[in-house]
Amino acid sequence: MRVISPILLAFVALSLLPSIESKRPGKGRGFKSGRQKLTRERSRMKALRRQSRSGLSGVVIPNCSEMTQSGEVYLDCQDQSLTSIPSSSTWSRVPNHLLLARNQIKALRSGSFLGYERLSSLDLQQNQISQVEEDAFQGLTHLTTLLLQHNQLRTLSEEALIPMPNLHYLRLYDNPWKCLCPMESLIRTLQVPSNRNLGNHAKCAEPVSLKDRKLKQIDPDLLCEEFGPNVNVTQTLEPNPIRGKLDATALCHTYLFPVTWMDCRSRGLTEVPPGIPDNVVRVDLSLNKIHHLKPRDFHGAKSLRILNLSSNDMQRIDTGSLSGLLHLQELDLSSNRLHFVQYGVLEDLYFLSKLKLGGNPWMCDYNIHYMVYWLRLHPGVKHSGLLCQSPLEYIGERVEDYVRSYNRDCPKDRQLSRPDQNQRDAEIWDSPMELQGEIEEEELEPSHLRAPQKYQIFRLA
Repeated sequence: MRVISPILLAFVALSLLPSIESKRPGKGRGFKSGRQKLTRERSRMKALRRQSRSGLSGVVIPNCSEMTQSGEVYLDCQDQSLTSIPSSSTWSRVPNHLLLARNQIKALRSGSFLGYERLSSLDLQQNQISQVEEDAFQGLTHLTTLLLQHNQLRTLSEEALIPMPNLHYLRLYDNPWKCLCPMESLIRTLQVPSNRNLGNHAKCAEPVSLKDRKLKQIDPDLLCEEFGPNVNVTQTLEPNPIRGKLDATALCHTYLFPVTWMDCRSRGLTEVPPGIPDNVVRVDLSLNKIHHLKPRDFHGAKSLRILNLSSNDMQRIDTGSLSGLLHLQELDLSSNRLHFVQYGVLEDLYFLSKLKLGGNPWMCDYNIHYMVYWLRLHPGVKHSGLLCQSPLEYIGERVEDYVRSYNRDCPKDRQLSRPDQNQRDAEIWDSPMELQGEIEEEELEPSHLRAPQKYQIFRLA
């Protein structure tokens, strides 16, 4: 028998050693386990690097910002291209208001908001949400405002709303709602009288027989009939030949951060939309076609502080158009077609501090005087753009200078029309009434007791 070399035996033993070591109990699962550990470690290091880049705030997503206003924590993650809800552990503080508008979120999974128990408002508008699982809002017992408008929702179960017992405002419009049997429970909930602020203006997109009908107005019993809503609903639904006006919440985007405000820009509006909520602080109506402001256009907007009406080709503002805006601080009327502002338009604006007037064809005649007098009585109002554009001799002159020169160079015909003071006195003295008083005075008193003045005037009622 051939003798095996000791060197060869040692080499074979060394080659078998790793496999034997990997099979020992308590030592892992070989190379595969080692690779998994290495991958996890690399992921952890990447997360740490991302967190270090985010600074000391604890916010992993750099462009999300935390703010505190009136003791409430706002978390602004708008326009961040997010595809899912960030974990609550990401933030340094638990937010009261979470803003996730204009992202790319497509679905809300169960437990998406665990850890956000303090939320009182949640803004998810203008995403791509098409699915909401039943437990998506689990834990949001303090939520009062939920904005889901401008998404791709076709159906939503009532069970999704059960975890939110304090919900008072729910926006669902501008979603392609499919009004079939799965929507029956939600529609019944929306139609409860106490839920008057839930689901306003949301409309069916299909089937054709219910298209453009509001969820609050359709008969939920029709949705689960044997033939579905393809039955003749015109016999059971109350006819509505006159289409009502959409209010501001349906026509404009509503935002909650940094203050509650409405974006109504470039909507093709020809008038101020009704129904501006009383908690809205700012409204932007610029770049529309509102040519005429009418009385009570802003009735009910009691909290409004900033109003932008620029670039509307506006030609007229009626007295009473801005009535009730007692807290308005900034008003933008620039880039319109205003020649003057009617008397009394600005009377309710007690706290106005900024007024933009540029880009208007202000006509320097007697009608412009009201604006100047009002500004003179309110010196705290910073205004700009009040320049004469007509008539030709005043173009480019400040309206204040025009009014000052008008009062200084008072027309002669006005001076001639004013009666002379000496002439008025002569007429008074020559009147029969005053002469009678003089005669009676001479008859009643002796000459040595008579007062030094020549005449005594009796005023007769």
